Amino acid sequence: MDFTTLIRTRVSVRDYDPDKPISQEVLNRILEAGRLAPSAANRQPWNFQVLMSQEVLDKVRQSYSAPWFQQAPVVLAVTGKAEDAWTRSYDGYNSLETDLTIAMDHIILAAEHEGVGTCWIEAYNPEVLRSALDLHEDEQVFSITPLGYPHDGYAKPAEKKRKPLETMVTYR
Repeated sequence: MDFTTLIRTRVSVRDYDPDKPISQEVLNRILEAGRLAPSAANRQPWNFQVLMSQEVLDKVRQSYSAPWFQQAPVVLAVTGKAEDAWTRSYDGYNSLETDLTIAMDHIILAAEHEGVGTCWIEAYNPEVLRSALDLHEDEQVFSITPLGYPHDGYAKPAEKKRKPLETMVTYR
C-alpha cells in the first residue's frame, strides 16, 4: 500500500478480536517505526510501554471504560520525562509532548500498514492510568492506543470527513 492510500484509509478501530494475538515480529516492526521517529535535537525522550499481561491490562482498562477498549489484546502507552526532552532557550518551551506525539503517529501508521487496528486515546483517567503503570512522579503519559486486529467483518467508514484543504492553508 502506498503512503497516500495508507493515510487516506486509516481509521480509528473500535472493534477488536481479543482472540487474535499480534506476533512479536509484527509488534517489533510497529515499535521500530516509533523508534525511528524524529525528535527535537534527536533526544528521543520516549518510552513505549507495551501492556500485554492480564494483570496490567485489567488495571489499565479501568482508566477508560469503552467496551471495545476492553477487547484489545495489547495497549500501548507512550510515556516520557520532560528532563529528557529538548527545551528551547528563548522561552522554556519543552518538546516532550511534540516528540511523543510524533512517535505515536509513526506507530499508528505502522500498525495500519501491518493490518493492526489502533485508536488514539486521550480521554483516559490520568490518575488511574498513572497508578496502573506505576509511573514515577517525573514520568508523563501523552497518549495510549489499543493494538489489535479488527473482528472479521469490521467495516471501515467509507470516507474520512475532513475540512477542505483550502480552509486550512495560507500561502504568503
